[in-house]
Amino acid sequence: MYSVSVSRSLVAQHYLTVPDPGPEGELHSHQFTVEATLRGPELNEYEYLVDIDDVTRAMDALVEFYTDRTLNELPAFEGANPSAERFARLFGDRLLERLETDGVTELRIEIEEDDVARVAHERPI
Repeated sequence: MYSVSVSRSLVAQHYLTVPDPGPEGELHSHQFTVEATLRGPELNEYEYLVDIDDVTRAMDALVEFYTDRTLNELPAFEGANPSAERFARLFGDRLLERLETDGVTELRIEIEEDDVARVAHERPI
């Protein structure tokens, strides 16, 4: 099995919408570090699993989109608690829309929130 990981950091805002969220229910910012890991059993004709430059460009575009945004205001979070876990899943959805993934069989998105906690979403492709 091969894997390729690329990470990027961004600052975004949110407020939690669960019952009794405490201070997290107020608008606040987080430094998020997002790491995308793609896995697969075989390399392509160029001896790549995926082109790292393509992954980097896709990650950069997503970071640019989310930077300084309030997650609660984005359509993908409408009616949902904007947890880091949900953010990880949605980030993965958007990443897969931007990449050629022939040969990739798994995706893992890990988000570190303010050097305090890490969440991850993994899925087969």
